Amino acid sequence: MSLDSFIERLYAALIEGDRPTARVVVDECYAAGYTAEDAVCDIFWAVHEKLETLYREDEISRLNHQTATRLLRVLVDQAASRYSYREPVGRRVFALCGPNEGDELCGQMAVDLLEATGFEVVFGGGGVAKDEVLAKVQSERPDVLLLFGSGPSDLPAIRELIDTINEIGACKGVQIVVGGGVFNRAEGLAEEIGADLWAEHPLDLADVMLEEPERKATADQRTVGANAPVRPRKKAA
Repeated sequence: MSLDSFIERLYAALIEGDRPTARVVVDECYAAGYTAEDAVCDIFWAVHEKLETLYREDEISRLNHQTATRLLRVLVDQAASRYSYREPVGRRVFALCGPNEGDELCGQMAVDLLEATGFEVVFGGGGVAKDEVLAKVQSERPDVLLLFGSGPSDLPAIRELIDTINEIGACKGVQIVVGGGVFNRAEGLAEEIGADLWAEHPLDLADVMLEEPERKATADQRTVGANAPVRPRKKAA
């Protein structure tokens, strides 16, 4: 069975809240040779993006969106228990995401994959006050602050958080990484707001964080980011 067929069948089951059929589709994925990581990156992620796009465009109801998202999160939890975990890479990540259910699911897929790759991860979820984030970063000094899957309304707060962290001497060693959500839909936005690294896909996120563990935005980039308006830009077709 093709990848597109798995995606469409799983999407249909999730929208209906059909838990038995959703489990059957996932079991068939594994039987077809997909690993749990494959299922999350190639199937679950695609279904999640489709749900978010259709919900933003008012093509599915809030009830359908919530029903599908909650069921997909159960499947993501179950998939994580099947991951092949690598040796620790010696880097600690403090991860946050946007405040809604879709953001939480997006962030969870990302951090589960990072943990399987060997990162040590603390996932704070969404809706955490800036003061609490700053206190955590200052006291724990993680190697990475990951901000994943945020919407346009969250951007001013994210920019303010990044600017504040860059101004605090105790936080200079923290690498700021963003991905998912609006950062996927607005080319160049991550660099504009002063992030050190960014990635569109959770699997790419692990790769770029391993490949460029020391990368930091330059002072000039941060100055541009601080002065530039927050205006998501669509990618070229």
